[in-house]
Amino acid sequence: MKQGADLSRLSLFNLAWPIILSNISTPLLGLVDTAVIGNLGKPALIGAIAVAGMIFNFIYWGFGFLRMGTTGLVAQAMGAGDDLEVKASCYRAVLVGVLIGCLLVLLQVPIAGLAFALLQGSSEVELAAATYFKIRIWAAPVSLSYLALLGYLIGRQKNRQVLALQLLLNGMNILLDFVFVVWLQWEVAGIAAATVISESLILLVGLRLVSLDIKRHSGSLAVPAGILKDAGALKRMFAVNRDIMIRTLCLIFAFAWFTNQGAKAGDVILAANAILMQFIIFSAFFLDGFALAAEALVGSAIGAGNRERLYRTLRYSAELGFATACATSLGLYLVGASVVDLLTTALPVRATAGDFMVWAIVAPVIAAACYLLDGVFIGATRTAEMRNAMLVSLAVYFAAWMIFQPLLGNHGLWLSLHVYFIARAVTLACYLPSVFHAAESAK
Repeated sequence: MKQGADLSRLSLFNLAWPIILSNISTPLLGLVDTAVIGNLGKPALIGAIAVAGMIFNFIYWGFGFLRMGTTGLVAQAMGAGDDLEVKASCYRAVLVGVLIGCLLVLLQVPIAGLAFALLQGSSEVELAAATYFKIRIWAAPVSLSYLALLGYLIGRQKNRQVLALQLLLNGMNILLDFVFVVWLQWEVAGIAAATVISESLILLVGLRLVSLDIKRHSGSLAVPAGILKDAGALKRMFAVNRDIMIRTLCLIFAFAWFTNQGAKAGDVILAANAILMQFIIFSAFFLDGFALAAEALVGSAIGAGNRERLYRTLRYSAELGFATACATSLGLYLVGASVVDLLTTALPVRATAGDFMVWAIVAPVIAAACYLLDGVFIGATRTAEMRNAMLVSLAVYFAAWMIFQPLLGNHGLWLSLHVYFIARAVTLACYLPSVFHAAESAK
């Protein structure tokens, strides 16, 4: 969408649908991972994928500021017409991603030791999860620098390129899942190897797309060293990234706590919760299509000081997002049980997942507001407010867990998660005036 184009529901949807399709491919990969392992008939291996995946959620989602912060900064620089800062924001994020990734590889032994001390499961689950970790950690520099590239493309509203990259990445990963797990019988090691190879190849493609886009808009890849090292820009980047990191670690800790409580209840509950959580992730990424569109549009509106465009972005993304949430919940109601049967042949896991299916069905409608508001605040780079809202919401989540799980067991655990979704939306809504103030300040 061009910077000066009028914003309508249709134009927002046209910006969102490539992200929606690319996001669908990501939980689809998780479903395929679970299905390939689940059809081996070993519940512990499903649990291992859940536990190992949660570890990498902590690692990579914890550094998700490399995507989110880059999107907000690039979008605002684009809205202000500052092409040099657009490039510099991308370069800074890629460099930080490579450095952090290399540090993670060097520290993999203590990281693994701490992770498995915190996440409890049976010995069979932990052994398989450790195998996954030892392979996938080597892709850390690749994974984190790729996040920065995605942040640049979303901030530039190059969402069809994001779609192409994600479809290629996840399609390649799914193909390698079947090669390594079904054909070569590598089990969990095959899932990890497929991810490492796919991410490494797609990074090269992403670098090519970003370099071509920069040349097309700026004529050159070069950025003066003084701009790249500008103290004010660096301070802002690190402040934004710090707040997003704290917010994201709280988010991942909440889901890790959920997984760990399921693990304490046994392998069957852990496996059933893991399968239902794939439905939650599916709906979340689906709704995030509108949230990510809002990130770019809000950032651009604030960079240009356009309050009216900001208001319309909020209104249209909320309307389309809620309608999508209702449709997603309806879809889960109609096909959820059948999908569970496809994902595992273990009868106890199927039965247990059915007992708790209602929580996955209502989750899209309950969580829609917090997903969309996350996008708004990321685009506005109002990250201190995001951090504070998340800390309050996490406290509410634990209070709900302490009340409901002792009374209702696993139902209480799911209920506390939904209370957490609501708390996130309410606390962010309280900070919305600061977003409009940011647009006024940019004039």
